[in-house]
Amino acid sequence: MGAGRARVARSALRSVPVTAKAAVRGEAERLLARFRAAGAVPVEADILQPAEVLLDLYGEDIRARAYVTRDPLRGEMMLRPDFTVPVVQAHMAEGAAPARYTYLGEVFRKQEHRGERPSEFLQVGYEVFDGTDPAAADAEVFALFADVLAPLGLRAATGDLGILLAAVRGLDTTERRKAALLRHVWRPRRFRALLDRFGGRAPMPPTRAALIAALAGEGAEAVLDAAGPEIGLRSRDEVAARLAALAEDAAAPPIMAADVAVLDEILSLRGAMPEALARLRSLAARMPALAPAAERFAARLAALRARGVDAAALDFEASYGRTTLEYYDGFVFGFYAEGRPDLPPVATGGRYDALTSVLGQGRGVPAVGGVIRPALVARLGEGRP
Repeated sequence: MGAGRARVARSALRSVPVTAKAAVRGEAERLLARFRAAGAVPVEADILQPAEVLLDLYGEDIRARAYVTRDPLRGEMMLRPDFTVPVVQAHMAEGAAPARYTYLGEVFRKQEHRGERPSEFLQVGYEVFDGTDPAAADAEVFALFADVLAPLGLRAATGDLGILLAAVRGLDTTERRKAALLRHVWRPRRFRALLDRFGGRAPMPPTRAALIAALAGEGAEAVLDAAGPEIGLRSRDEVAARLAALAEDAAAPPIMAADVAVLDEILSLRGAMPEALARLRSLAARMPALAPAAERFAARLAALRARGVDAAALDFEASYGRTTLEYYDGFVFGFYAEGRPDLPPVATGGRYDALTSVLGQGRGVPAVGGVIRPALVARLGEGRP
């Protein structure tokens, strides 16, 4: 081997932190043992996952975060971006509730910038499929994670995406508008733009306003004829249906200002859990559709206290998780290292009942769970910067 090649080989060896990886693996095994001791059954998931399922769930946005490849027999595949989807699929295909699962393995995420955040890292998770008492299951998962991570002195954050979802579903407006808002709950800017427009606080985009004016003055057939030949993927009938939907939306009255004000307050709702519950109950008096969400919140608060969690010290934010926890639709949580905004959360989790319905083809099971990054647990446990 030449001197140049030898230097490259030695440099490559130095760049692979073998000892650090072994320590992380050891931490992961310790976490897995804790979850098994809590009653979870260990499960495995293939590293290569069918892309079609993930694209159906998240849309094309997932391509920006996942590694995509093509198999000559299986079609488009993705390196496993998380464990929850394959675990839910396996449970819905052959599992029986109640059930508790745990897992350990690599996940793969593209990173937009060079830095310390890895594109391949270990996850250890704990999932509960049990509809007997959802509040108790929420508290079980959170309390277990809090206990496992207690030596690190992390800050816990909690939220409840079900509150915002319930408020949108309770709006006195068209089903089409509610569907649009629900679709963009996890895209805050787009959600805000739609809410402002549907509530009459922002004008319609100029191009859409011009199209609506043309529809009103000339009719859909004339607009379609003026558009020229069909060159896109949509048929003429599909375009006509879309134009009819736009005209229907333009004719719908604005969402009532009182309802928009309730959504504004939900989006800014934050504080200690008991205080947040009191504010939520006040909002439910103005929008009755929120009453079930308030009762679920109260039941969860009681269940957390029964587990020995100091709920009065827990931070709550109704919008927490809207930009990062896409498939959650209820209680959500995360654990963070204080004073380290450069680090991702050490652990995240929450409730994902709707996901089980999608993957179970309409047959859902209440489910809640979370994941821990053992590399961060090992790093923070050693006190390294």
